[in-house]
Amino acid sequence: MTTAQTGNRVRVHYTGRLDDGEIFDSSEGGTPLAFTIGNGQVIPGFENGVIGMAAGDTRTVHIPCADAYGEHHADGVMRVPRDEFPPDLPLEVGSSVQGQQSSGQVVSFTIMAVTDAEVTLDANHPLAGKDLTFDLTLVSIEE
Repeated sequence: MTTAQTGNRVRVHYTGRLDDGEIFDSSEGGTPLAFTIGNGQVIPGFENGVIGMAAGDTRTVHIPCADAYGEHHADGVMRVPRDEFPPDLPLEVGSSVQGQQSSGQVVSFTIMAVTDAEVTLDANHPLAGKDLTFDLTLVSIEE
C-alpha cells in the first residue's frame, strides 16, 4: 500500500479546530486541499500529519503553535493614528487592511480596535499562538 511521503502531491479533506472545539476552517463539502509534501505550502504540523497516510485513511493530529503559525509576537501589534487612514475607509474590528513597509513589502494586518483617535493593528497571523487540531482524510496520492 502506498503511503504519503515527501515529494508526493496529495489531496486532503480536513477540519481544523481550536482547543475550545471551535471550527476555524474545513474543506468538508468542498474541494480537498491539494499540496506537495515538502514544498512548505501548508503549516509544518499539517504536512507532518499527512506523512505515512494511505488514500482513504483518516487521522486526527494535534499541532502545537510552534508547528502551526508560531507564537503571537507583541511587537506585531501597533497603534496607528486614525487620521493616517482614508476617512471613507470602513475600519471594522476583525477585518483586514494592508500596509506597505519602507522596503516595499506588503503586510496584512487584522484590525483589533478602533477609536476616534487610533486604530490598533495586529500583523500576527490570526491563528498565531494557538494550538490546532485537524481531522484529516487523505483522498489521494500522486507520485
